[in-house]
Amino acid sequence: MSLNCCVALAETKSLCVFDLLGANGPIYAQMKDYKIAAMGWGVDLHLKPYISEVQAAADFKAGLCDAVSFTGIQSRQFNPFTGSLDAMGALPTYAHLKTVISTISSPQAASLMINDPYEVAGIIPIGAAYLFVNNRSLVSKNEDTQGKLSGIRIAVMDNDPAQIELVSLLGTPLMSVTIAEMYKKFNAGLVDVCYGPAVVYQAMELHKGLGSDGGVIRFPVAQLSLQIIIRQAEFPAEFGLKSRNYALSQFDKAVQLAQSYEHRIAPQWWLNISEINQQRYHDIYRKTRLSLRDKGVYDARMLRIMHLVRCKKNSQLSECIAADKE
Repeated sequence: MSLNCCVALAETKSLCVFDLLGANGPIYAQMKDYKIAAMGWGVDLHLKPYISEVQAAADFKAGLCDAVSFTGIQSRQFNPFTGSLDAMGALPTYAHLKTVISTISSPQAASLMINDPYEVAGIIPIGAAYLFVNNRSLVSKNEDTQGKLSGIRIAVMDNDPAQIELVSLLGTPLMSVTIAEMYKKFNAGLVDVCYGPAVVYQAMELHKGLGSDGGVIRFPVAQLSLQIIIRQAEFPAEFGLKSRNYALSQFDKAVQLAQSYEHRIAPQWWLNISEINQQRYHDIYRKTRLSLRDKGVYDARMLRIMHLVRCKKNSQLSECIAADKE
């Protein structure tokens, strides 16, 4: 069957796509490939670029889009289970992330992808999120503090309670911003720390914020994901499952892209931290996850799956024998 024939038979649906760079960005480019694949499942997707994921979510809720793609942080309001995949410090490597996404993308886990009227139709890695600091002495200067970094100004996204919780545990002053404002304020020197995947380093020109004294801490805050959510009733039966299988098939390609952006950050900018500080980071992230689980922000089932994956890959972790398991 020719592509033209498929287009003629396909239903036309709209997909709102969040990308900080709009139609010129890497996520939008990925969704162009997704559009081609969706044609084979009986849907002709009309892509609508957004530089604000909050606006994309609002338009999706209002019925102005039949589907939407944005970060897992934003998707939490539509599916708390998959929206907890980006939990702070929950998945230290891309291998951990692949194991989890492979597990939850299977037909046996289909019910977890549905939160009526929405269905998660695919999860694709965006890249590990790293901390960008404007002064590398922030790392060594606070080496021996007990989690109290009161002099550091950290930008947090105003729609993510996880980031707000983390900063409160650190005891630092926070500046609540949108995702785009976060990088602008960092570059202007109004905050000392921001975070994101390596792709934003070049896209948002974060070298301006790093200046001559800054750096990128080589310790992932989280594994960020791109999540595609559909209004289930608007799509053919089995679309969600086919879409999730496609997204899983793109995992390695997406990770290679993320790593290519990491490699574009010159070696001298990467900052390593001590094992003691790494453990402190792990402890703070874990306290954040447990607190937000108890508050109903993070889904307990997803946290449990990620805990099992971490312990399967490294049974010597202290959390694997802790009494208060996730």
